[in-house]
Amino acid sequence: MSQIWLPILIASFVWWSSTGLILFLDGLPRRTFTRTMLGATIVMAAGCLALWLVRHHETSMGAYIAFVGALTVWGWNEIAFLTGWLTGPERNESPQNLTGFARFAHAAAMILWHELAIAAGFALVLAIGWGAENTVGVSTYALLWVMRLSAKFNIFLGVPNAPVAFLPPHLRYMASSFRNRAMNGLFPLSVTAATIVFALLVDSALHLSEAASTGSALLATLMGLAILEHWFLVLPLQSERLWSFGMRGHAHSKLADVPARSDLESNRRAS
Repeated sequence: MSQIWLPILIASFVWWSSTGLILFLDGLPRRTFTRTMLGATIVMAAGCLALWLVRHHETSMGAYIAFVGALTVWGWNEIAFLTGWLTGPERNESPQNLTGFARFAHAAAMILWHELAIAAGFALVLAIGWGAENTVGVSTYALLWVMRLSAKFNIFLGVPNAPVAFLPPHLRYMASSFRNRAMNGLFPLSVTAATIVFALLVDSALHLSEAASTGSALLATLMGLAILEHWFLVLPLQSERLWSFGMRGHAHSKLADVPARSDLESNRRAS
């Protein structure tokens, strides 16, 4: 049991600190974004090199390095999205009269380039890890991708606590595609399936050898945090307070031309 506490602590800290750092960077003045992307690209290159070097290392250290390496690729995509470098061809608010597939198509066009970049990132991680004994990097990226898609679909279908506050001012138009609803049919299915996978990963972490246990514990922690993020969408909590240090730049941004959160939510209430 004691062997899983270190990966739990490390994964939790990396999740919290990296999220806060990205929020801080995308809240800075836009003139800083070029330097931010350059730094993120260098970090991602180092992460890819690390993934390559430990691809055959089935050790606890190899699991940690692969985990962080995959996160650098994922983090690059998150920074590229939140700085506005890679979003989509549609940069206008979703018309209120859109419904059905037209509404979905408009929302998808807002993030199309971002989604393609995520797919390319997975292809990169998969190519580095092809035939490798150490699969923690590929599994980490795949888990993040599936759970992020789940969160996006739930936000689109409607949740009571959409993460509008996390959008930087230059992306606030995307909140027009959010819908405010008490519940949607996908949410319980998403959380239930994720919880089953979480339980399987915990079981693996408790019963495998130390090296394999480390990888499973890292993935279980990441899955548990992703489930927590899903619950943030429906619980009346201000989850942004967890990253108050990263949200400071957002708080000082000029939002005069940005609709208030209450207005965005009322515009997207289900009939």
